[in-house]
Amino acid sequence: MTAGTIPTHARPLWCRVLLTREMAMVALLAVVLVVAAVTVPKFATPATVTYLLLDVAVILLIALPMTPIMITGDIDLSVGSMVGLGSVVFGVAHQAGAGVLSALLLALGVGVLGGLLNGLLVTRVGLPALAVTIGTMALFRGIAVGLLGTTAVTQFPREWTALAKARIPGTPIPLIMIVFLVLLVFFVVLLHATTFGRGVYAIGLSREAARFNGVAVARTRLVLFVLSGVLSAFAGVYFTLRFGSARGDNATGYELQVIAAVVLGGVSVFGGRGMLHGVVAGVLVVGALANALRLAGVTADFINIITGCLLVLSVMAASWLDWARRRRSRRNSSESNKGKVQ
Repeated sequence: MTAGTIPTHARPLWCRVLLTREMAMVALLAVVLVVAAVTVPKFATPATVTYLLLDVAVILLIALPMTPIMITGDIDLSVGSMVGLGSVVFGVAHQAGAGVLSALLLALGVGVLGGLLNGLLVTRVGLPALAVTIGTMALFRGIAVGLLGTTAVTQFPREWTALAKARIPGTPIPLIMIVFLVLLVFFVVLLHATTFGRGVYAIGLSREAARFNGVAVARTRLVLFVLSGVLSAFAGVYFTLRFGSARGDNATGYELQVIAAVVLGGVSVFGGRGMLHGVVAGVLVVGALANALRLAGVTADFINIITGCLLVLSVMAASWLDWARRRRSRRNSSESNKGKVQ
């Protein structure tokens, strides 16, 4: 390197692309799929692919806004309850005579209001996102159960329930994956090709520094909570049409599955880093593993244990990698200083 120049990056391009947690998760997904196809009977069939994607569709939809929320250092624990509330509002509205599209719009409106409530309490009142969304998790679930009690709405147009489970003609891939891919492209562009996305990463690294650099910190966080509410409500409508039932306890516990998949996919729990392709791979790893174990006759409790172990190992690996990276950086800095002294 000549005098007066600095390297563009500290590592070569191939290192920055391939040696990442996200690509490690993609590699793990490939390994899980190959091993499951070889060892588990009936796993490598079109029907299994269909049901695998149907099972993870709701998690994939919610994980899209959860990823930037966690990159900013926030969290939204109310997503599972909003799925349930969106499901109930959709079912009650349809039962009252509203068409499917009108009921869908009403459910999305409830999602906007729920996201606004979370966002305003976090950004304007200044409450911690964890505390706020724990409270709204109970609030949304309580409203959903209060509206229907122990009953369920099950009368939906057959063409809509069939559409929710339909596949792309000639393939085992469900139609909902087209909707997901459109939303995935939107979020990828939003995060990686806009000033808004750069602001999301800046907030996760340091809110004060981001504010001094002109990032609208409060507005960015508010927008992300609203997006989370809307997509969770939409996922609730899809959940309802797929299973043909609107209940107050729909999607109970889904918030933990989403957070586990997002963290497993490489998003730091401390904010500032993460990419969507790693999150998608993380969701598919959890889904494929659970599907394969069910086909192998493993109980649901044991599947939860394995998923929990994967999450703990992922967090431990991330902490170890950060420690190793800091140690290497300090060693390189020390050697550089010695060279200058000599």
